[in-house]
Amino acid sequence: MNPTRSLAELEQQDAFIRRHIGPDAEEQRSMLQALGLSSLDELIDQTVPRSIRLNSPLELAGPRSETDVLACLREMAAGNQLFTSCIGMGYYDTILPPVILRNVLENPGWYTAYTPYQPEISQGRLEALLNFQQLTLDLTGMQLANASLLDEATAAAEAMTLARRVARSPSNAFFIDQDCHPQTISVVRTRAEAFGFELIVGDVAQLQDHPVFGAVLQYTTTWGEVRDLRPLIEQVQAQQGLACVAADPLSLVLLTPPGELGADVVFGSSQRFGVPMGYGGPHAAFFATRDEYKRAMPGRIIGVSVDSRGRRALRMALQTREQHIRREKANSNICTAQVLLANIAGFYAVYHGPEGLRTIAERVHRLTAILALGLERCGITRSNRHFFDTLTLRVPGQARLIVGRARSLRINLRLIDTDHLGVSLDETSTAATVAALLQCFAGDAHGQEVEALDLAVRGADTGIPLSLQRRSPLLTHPVFNSHHSETAMLRYIKSLQNRDLALDHAMIPLGSCTMKLNATSEMIPITWPEFARMHPFAPREQAAGYRQLIDELETMLRAITGFDAICMQPNSGAQGEYAGLLAIRKFHEANGNGHRDVCLIPTSAHGTNPASAQMAGMRVVLVACDEQGNVNIDDLRAKAEAHSEHLSCLMITYPSTHGVYEEGIGEICDIVHRYGGQVYMDGANLNALVGLARPADFGADVSHMNLHKTFCIPHGGGGPGMGPIGVKAHLAPYVANHVVVPLDGPDPENDAVSAAPWGSASILPISWTYIALMGGRGLRRATEIAILNANYIARRLGQAYPVLYSGRNGWVAHECILDIRPLKAATGITEEDIAKRLMDFGFHAPTMSFPVPGTLMVEPTESESKAELDRFIDAMLTIREEIARVEQGQWDGEDNPLRLAPHVMADLTSDWQRSYSREQAVFPLPWVAANKYWPVVNRIDNVYGDRNLFCACPPVEEWAQ
Repeated sequence: MNPTRSLAELEQQDAFIRRHIGPDAEEQRSMLQALGLSSLDELIDQTVPRSIRLNSPLELAGPRSETDVLACLREMAAGNQLFTSCIGMGYYDTILPPVILRNVLENPGWYTAYTPYQPEISQGRLEALLNFQQLTLDLTGMQLANASLLDEATAAAEAMTLARRVARSPSNAFFIDQDCHPQTISVVRTRAEAFGFELIVGDVAQLQDHPVFGAVLQYTTTWGEVRDLRPLIEQVQAQQGLACVAADPLSLVLLTPPGELGADVVFGSSQRFGVPMGYGGPHAAFFATRDEYKRAMPGRIIGVSVDSRGRRALRMALQTREQHIRREKANSNICTAQVLLANIAGFYAVYHGPEGLRTIAERVHRLTAILALGLERCGITRSNRHFFDTLTLRVPGQARLIVGRARSLRINLRLIDTDHLGVSLDETSTAATVAALLQCFAGDAHGQEVEALDLAVRGADTGIPLSLQRRSPLLTHPVFNSHHSETAMLRYIKSLQNRDLALDHAMIPLGSCTMKLNATSEMIPITWPEFARMHPFAPREQAAGYRQLIDELETMLRAITGFDAICMQPNSGAQGEYAGLLAIRKFHEANGNGHRDVCLIPTSAHGTNPASAQMAGMRVVLVACDEQGNVNIDDLRAKAEAHSEHLSCLMITYPSTHGVYEEGIGEICDIVHRYGGQVYMDGANLNALVGLARPADFGADVSHMNLHKTFCIPHGGGGPGMGPIGVKAHLAPYVANHVVVPLDGPDPENDAVSAAPWGSASILPISWTYIALMGGRGLRRATEIAILNANYIARRLGQAYPVLYSGRNGWVAHECILDIRPLKAATGITEEDIAKRLMDFGFHAPTMSFPVPGTLMVEPTESESKAELDRFIDAMLTIREEIARVEQGQWDGEDNPLRLAPHVMADLTSDWQRSYSREQAVFPLPWVAANKYWPVVNRIDNVYGDRNLFCACPPVEEWAQ
């Protein structure tokens, strides 16, 4: 007992800092001693350039306890009023089955995994994504589907760019149906303007009057009309354009698939398959096309391949299409998708099966038909003759009155204009909902009974034309017909989880990815109904809690970065890059400098940078790096001067992608500004700056912040993410606005970059909670420990694996690059061999061959303890000893545990004819056996998977095996 401690000390308001940061005080001292340093301050002083250092603490509140912060969030959430939403417009209330809620959305085994670049330890979520692709194929009637995009509106923009890549039409015009959702039209307009396409927004009756390279058609329309698209599709294709169809997935359970109507591309949002509305996201868009367009497909595709034993294995296929390889020639800048949400939608279909989905769809449609008949009998006419779940109603001069009456019953309708209202029903709608809606429109004495109306519509023309009713089979694969009891579903989910390695098992030291703790207290609020069930277009007064949360988070981010304004709309880091570059472009145009279109990018940049630049309509000019990995300032100056008349901006990552704090960052920014350009700072490495330096202070004009890295939103196996941008005051008018919910600050004429006004709003409580728990002092300490952990690894491994780049005094920033090239030259062992061998130790590999081919980039983050770092270091040193045995000729270059890694249980029971023991293969260090992770497949054959592309659930015979 210590009676001298104060009450403030006993209350432990800063306890979470110790929970979040891995190394305790003793471990920190030990690591500093290994570095030859006396204090953490000494390390920071020797590492971070003094010219950029903050001279005062962050203007943030102090740390708070988890109990206090959650109580505050509860109070904030109470400010969100949950009305029955009948707004529609692509967002619908849904019921997430509890077995999926608890075992996927709330399960760190699913939400803390990374993008499955290492497929041998990702087979579970790869199968879940393959299920999602099969669901998409069955619903759409197409040949090839990807593993999700960011949202429906972004998918529409990607459909347009795919059409331009593959269409034979010489036209530069693209048509979008005016009956698409308005947010979709807005996002497509943004993309078309950047690419220089002529966008025609019009009535489909006029489509034949316009030669176009493609068109987007809505099925069903935003007004609810179910139209036969075949004549329109034929018109587009007759012009050698692509017909792209935006579709609602639940309606496709009952409607003829667009692929059977002749569509070239089909996309939409899978949100209503169990994913909460969440005030706009995150939601997984689906995207499908013809097989012949596979190499032009945006996003990631999961394909079937084989492992070294010839057994079926899954992987991401055709990765050479992606931005990290093709850079400015990539199909899109997409770096992340919406994997967690796609998995939820896929599991929703697995759990309900075809009959369950059909019942849900028929019930929603029946309720809509009952409502339609009841309103018709009350003398209210509708604009759409046919319908699935949405009615557009004519109420001359009465719209606002009816909206007010509905709100008194806690129902939100879509206010179209003074004479028209929209009503959409969903999975949560009931007979009571219909009765309340009849009361809203026709008053208390409407005289209609739901049961009587139900009898009247049974067997009658219920709103879907006979020619458009689905006749093709749906979800016939066994995976959708085997797991309908909760017991079966629970075990299926668990069986997939067991195949994956996530942060709940071990550290994931991926450089440039910041795989830090996603604390439970940060995750808890996202499933509260007040945050989860809010429609993004609900009246603002009903979302007071969200507005408070967003306003406070923006204030926090301004304090952390130094920027004057924050735009929350971008729903991924790559989307943030795109949004920031568009703001720069608009700024130049507004100042009479629309000709400025050159974007300078260092050769070390992440592939999303050049991909985003070309999407923003810019020309990429590369800037060389010197031997130390820094931007070559002389080359930068020369190119800035050479392109001074057309210089738009510089994109630079800081600290650099080489893992060092460049001393010349201030001079770099000055050079760009001197020649009329703006500085875009890629915020991928913000985890090495928070509390120590602010981008806006040392010269950045705009930067995106990866909330899924620095601010603890989990990666979800490859999404969701959030990439809000911070801008200086002169750029603030030029960031994205929203057509449905106008935002304060940006020019009201600005279009959107994402479907929802505040992007993936439902995951913003995670970052708000993290910052509130840590406070300014805790955030700075997290940055300092991230730097300490990286330098400890670099020092311990430096003798075995040369550290390629270091900064002042030989220190790295928050990550380090290990050079494997000399070992490869001497032994033939590659960085891939080391990555696969690490799986036998129970570790995910560091980032391979980025930013330098033949290297491994390690980022431990602040959340890993010294004990965990030492286990990783021991694994890497053991691997180095194994490489030495190859180097010395003790092991053959092909018959060794590195080349044959990873090892699976089947290896133990096979006829063992290898030069090393079974124990060396699977238990290479004593501690491995205590918590052994077993990969379920051997090394996967990437070439086979691309040459024999198959991106759907395997045939029944193979699945049964």
